Amino acid sequence: MLLELRSVSRRFGGLQAVADLSMTVAAGSIHGLIGPNGAGKSTVFNLITGVIRLSAGEILFKRERISGLPPSEICRRGIARTFQATALFREYTVLQNVLVGAHRLAAAGLAPALAWSGPYRERERRARERGRALLESLGLAAAADQVAGQLPHRDQKALALAMALATGAELVILDEPLAGLTDQEKADTIAGLRRLRDGTVTVLLVEHDMRAVMGLCDTVTVLDHGVRIAEGTPREIQTNPAVIEAYLGAEEPGA
Repeated sequence: MLLELRSVSRRFGGLQAVADLSMTVAAGSIHGLIGPNGAGKSTVFNLITGVIRLSAGEILFKRERISGLPPSEICRRGIARTFQATALFREYTVLQNVLVGAHRLAAAGLAPALAWSGPYRERERRARERGRALLESLGLAAAADQVAGQLPHRDQKALALAMALATGAELVILDEPLAGLTDQEKADTIAGLRRLRDGTVTVLLVEHDMRAVMGLCDTVTVLDHGVRIAEGTPREIQTNPAVIEAYLGAEEPGA
C-alpha cells in the first residue's frame, strides 16, 4: 500500500473530528473519500499532509511513518495537495506558478543560484522542460505565458494540479477537483485524472459529484461523524445500508 492510516484520531477540545480511522490507498489507484458535510474529510486531508497533528494513531507513506513531520517534509517525500479554493500566485505567469511547484526538484542552494553556475542552469532548464510538459498534458500549453489570475476557473484548477505534480508527487490529494465546472469541463478533468492513474501518480480525492466519484474511483471510503462506516468498490458503496442511512436517501450526497 502506498498510504496507510492506522487508528488515526483527532480531537479538537470536546469534539472528536476523526475517530480511530484506518484506511489504505493502493498505489496506482484513484481513491475517493466521501461523507456527509462535517464527516471529517478535510481533517483527514490535513492530518495526512501535516497541517494538523494526530491525537492518536499513525500515518505511513511507502511504509515509512510521516505523522509528526512538517508539511514541507511530507511534500518532499512525495505527497502534494490541491485545495477547494484554488491557491495560485495570481500575479505570476502560468509557467512561473509551475516552476514554484517544482522548486523541490530544482533547488540547488543559494550559492549556485547566485553564481548562476552550470549545474544550477541545468536544473533550471530541466525544471522548465518538465513544467512545459505538465502544462501540455493538462491542456495549458498555450497559456504558459499568461498571468494566472486571468485564467478561467477550469484552467485555474488545472494549474493547481500542475503545481502539485511539479513537486514530483507520487500521491496527489485533491479537494473537490470538479467543483464549479461545466459538464464538459468535468468530463475533461475526469479523463485527465484517469491518465494520471494510468501513469505513475496515485490520486486521493474528496468530491461532491457522486456520479463522478462512482464512475471514476477504484475504491471509496465513507466517513460519518469522523468514523469510517464503509469502504469498498463503488458498486459496494452504492448498495451499503449504512451509507444510504448516513446520506438520508439524498440523490447526490455532499462531500
